[in-house]
Amino acid sequence: MIRAHALTKRFPDKDGDRVAVDGIDFVVEPGRVTGFLGPNGAGKSTTMRMILGLDAPTSGTVSVNGHRYAAARAPLREIGALLDAHAIHPGRSARDHLRWMAASNGIPTTRVGEVLELVGLESVAGQRAGKFSLGMGQRLGIAAAMLGDPPVVVLDEPVNGLDPEGIRWVRTFARQLADEGRTVFISSHLMSEMSLMADHLVVIGRGRILADCSMAEFMSDHAASYVRVKAPALTEVGRLLQARDAEVEMVASGTGRGSELRVTGLDAPAIGEAVAAQGLVLHELTLVRSSLEDAFMALTADSVEFHASTAALEGAGR
Repeated sequence: MIRAHALTKRFPDKDGDRVAVDGIDFVVEPGRVTGFLGPNGAGKSTTMRMILGLDAPTSGTVSVNGHRYAAARAPLREIGALLDAHAIHPGRSARDHLRWMAASNGIPTTRVGEVLELVGLESVAGQRAGKFSLGMGQRLGIAAAMLGDPPVVVLDEPVNGLDPEGIRWVRTFARQLADEGRTVFISSHLMSEMSLMADHLVVIGRGRILADCSMAEFMSDHAASYVRVKAPALTEVGRLLQARDAEVEMVASGTGRGSELRVTGLDAPAIGEAVAAQGLVLHELTLVRSSLEDAFMALTADSVEFHASTAALEGAGR
């Protein structure tokens, strides 16, 4: 378990202290995958570094299984972490990189072969890590994180640089770790994968917690939804639904085939029953819910540090 209480980090700045993390409280519990989300500059990396004792909190506390990670006698057996896949001596082979890590924590060298096989690098174990691709480096970083068979696993952008097979493997692996009762804390900007991987979300913006809830609760609270309606007599159906206090918007169909209605305020069964009672025909009645990415963007809109100009992009395309 990871527990943060009033965790705060300030960095000296020419205009005074810059607050990177602002008094946050959260708990990462075992047995589930907790996704850690936030825009660039939100304080995610700083928070992870404080969990691992790489940055000291200005105030507040963070503990791993009830104590500070820095106080652990064999850290790799307590928590496995991947923060920077490039933090590898380029002249060492993958096997030697893991061997010295194992030796430093009293881990049997037989474990090195096990984790290399786990991540699919056994065939290149003798190659210098400096020649690895980004994806291979990520796999080696995950191997290092699992070297001590830790009960707590912290991964920052673990699918960065991986191919589709590798991405699917990380997703399945994270779920397997949680099913074994381990604490799994993963940061990623790849929302489509996080939506498939995480049970629980901690969302941070400008150093503060914006959400700390289950994935289902997050989507229910922040993901917009509507019922898509297609029918031959679309205008008549729209008027019928408006008469029943539904909000109705007619838009061009995303398929390029005519128009559709987007209805809120009535669920699909109620719409179907109302239309059927009038003897009208429906071609489609579908509940549409926005994605995790849409929900995340809506929640963090005021916390984004830099906003690109859509107008500039449109101008560049002319």
